[in-house]
Amino acid sequence: MAFTDVETAQAHQAAFADPTGEDLCKLGILYSTGQGGEIDYVEAHKWFNLAALMGSEPAKYYRAEISDQMSTFEVASAQRAAREWLSTRH
Repeated sequence: MAFTDVETAQAHQAAFADPTGEDLCKLGILYSTGQGGEIDYVEAHKWFNLAALMGSEPAKYYRAEISDQMSTFEVASAQRAAREWLSTRH
């Protein structure tokens, strides 16, 4: 799934405003595919995890897919990053 520059910018802005699961899933896709930058599975997993917590079914699937390509340490790092993001939102 390819996103336009506008969609990419909107996804990043939404993550810091009032994000939906879809917004966060888009960020996961951006990081997992390298659109607009380097591929970063840890960051992608973080966003997929957060999107899944918000009820995004696609995010659950994508998170499982990239987890297979990550080390245990990388998954743990992504989970810590997700918890940290959540703690700064409340």
